[in-house]
Amino acid sequence: MEQTNERLKGIRVAILATDGFEQAELVDPRKALDEAGAKTSVISPKRGKIQGMKHDEKANSVDVDLTFDEANPDDFDAVLLPGGALNADALRMVEPARNFIRKIDSHRKPIAVICHGPWLLVSSGLTFERTLTSYFTIQDDIRNSGGVWVDQEVVQDRNWISSRKPDDIPAFNQKILAVFGEAKAHAKGA
Repeated sequence: MEQTNERLKGIRVAILATDGFEQAELVDPRKALDEAGAKTSVISPKRGKIQGMKHDEKANSVDVDLTFDEANPDDFDAVLLPGGALNADALRMVEPARNFIRKIDSHRKPIAVICHGPWLLVSSGLTFERTLTSYFTIQDDIRNSGGVWVDQEVVQDRNWISSRKPDDIPAFNQKILAVFGEAKAHAKGA
């Protein structure tokens, strides 16, 4: 049996976020990925630190590893899109973020998205005929963009994994590790 700490060794995961990200939705999946051997990098429109939130209260900040100007989607195997209404609403208007996620998706690399995170996918024109879940308040945005919204703890549609909220993180993390692991195995066999 493969050791947990080696499961995702060699996988490079881009975490796209900016100020206002939901703390648990970035930190908890990142910890699971790091513990499984993945190399995670926070990519943001600005250098320095970005501010996390616990709902509407300030939480911890995290260091930015790369800006969108410095990051190349070809250098990553997967993407994590944490939620947080402020984060997601700001990030969806960042053209380099939209270009980054479009390129990742065009190569069918895994994308894990939670809560308000799908706003970037909607604004990037990627949700047409895709099935996903999210925080319930953005279901209309997904449906209006031609996507199919479902109310489930975790949903997989091809290379996408989506969840609704922080309470779903345990199932979300489990699915991320499985799908990212499958992508690693597939890439090795290619």
